[in-house]
Amino acid sequence: MALPQLAKAQTPLRIKIAAASNLKFVLADLVSQYRHQTGVQVEVSLGASGNLARQILQGLPVEQFISADEEWVAELVKAGRTLDAGQRYATGRLALILPKNSALPLAQGLAAVVRALKPGDKLAMANPALAPYGVAAQEALLRSGVGALPAGQKVLGDNIGQATQFVATGAAQAGITALALATAPELAPALQVLPLPESLHGPLHQRMVLLKGASPAAVAWHQFLLSPQARAVFLRHGYALPQ
Repeated sequence: MALPQLAKAQTPLRIKIAAASNLKFVLADLVSQYRHQTGVQVEVSLGASGNLARQILQGLPVEQFISADEEWVAELVKAGRTLDAGQRYATGRLALILPKNSALPLAQGLAAVVRALKPGDKLAMANPALAPYGVAAQEALLRSGVGALPAGQKVLGDNIGQATQFVATGAAQAGITALALATAPELAPALQVLPLPESLHGPLHQRMVLLKGASPAAVAWHQFLLSPQARAVFLRHGYALPQ
């Protein structure tokens, strides 16, 4: 494939990017493949999309932003920080998760699990003010008929990765997370997982964009993420591809 060869010929051989936390495991695969093919090292700063966008506006030195939604990319475009409007690269899914030893009725769905929570039990989700997957989780609660949870019954992660860890470690009795995180080999042994119907929330279209000043190596990496090879990796990790 021509793109990795192009990247190999360029300097710098180290690219810094910012990416949404739901991408932790898929990016680990892609970064490894790309390094093997090109010698280019991609350094990834993970976080909530909202936090990362704000840090970029404040001068975070990265060449690419891979968001969990399209709105935060639009904020950077509006601020004049990007090369263009970016590209939609994947569509995410939500999953309901429980600790492995939980007796909550996962198979009966989100509403049944929430109603079965005891007083003092917690449901984990990403902070909707910072993370698109938190916004989608909030929508899923409303559309499932549960409504807004009392503040004392939910625990908000700074990003979707932290929310997932709350459940994996037993700090929360249930959670709503990214399907791609819940089914990753690193976390799956600690969790029970139920993919949630897409009808419970707005589509999680995810967009990435190159920032002004991006190097030729960063451009080549960006193009690699849109290639058939990378698209196959996104599919394997539970994402849908953009139409």
